[in-house]
Amino acid sequence: MAHVVSSRPDAGALERARRAGVPTTVLADPGDADELLRALAGADLVVLAGYMKRVPPAVVARFRLRMINIHPALLPGFGGAGMYGRRVHEQVLATGATISGATVHYVDEEYDHGPIIAQWPVPVLAGDTPETLAARVREVEHRLLPLVVTELARRGVPQVPVRLSAVGSAFVAGDSVGIEFGG
Repeated sequence: MAHVVSSRPDAGALERARRAGVPTTVLADPGDADELLRALAGADLVVLAGYMKRVPPAVVARFRLRMINIHPALLPGFGGAGMYGRRVHEQVLATGATISGATVHYVDEEYDHGPIIAQWPVPVLAGDTPETLAARVREVEHRLLPLVVTELARRGVPQVPVRLSAVGSAFVAGDSVGIEFGG
């Protein structure tokens, strides 16, 4: 069953969830492991999207290999504490990188450090600004995250980290074809 949990009462996802009849919870203290564990009780998969708070270690331990996040750059570069939003794209441009993209990864105790599940590259174009690059990366994030969530839900709880790679129009892990990219 879906459940949207937010650290911000004004998060757009809360209103979308309510309109769809999905239960919602707004955390009083996102750093309170007990409150977060109660909110996530019964979850098979925890998907962080736009959640920029540090997840308490007890929560990370409880949802090992079942908590994922999306990052607006290719990890392991351009990640870590303070690397979110515009800062990420500014850093990509400042280094002269020719490729950026989106990364879905497992959450561990460090920011943007957990094993990578899937990445989708986005070219850095001549004349890009943080805003133009962010817009193209966001478009890819909005496609990649649902694809990964669907595939992980299909596979169930893994014993080891799953790494999905794009091959043609599908993701593959090992020898099994996963999800197809839509147009």
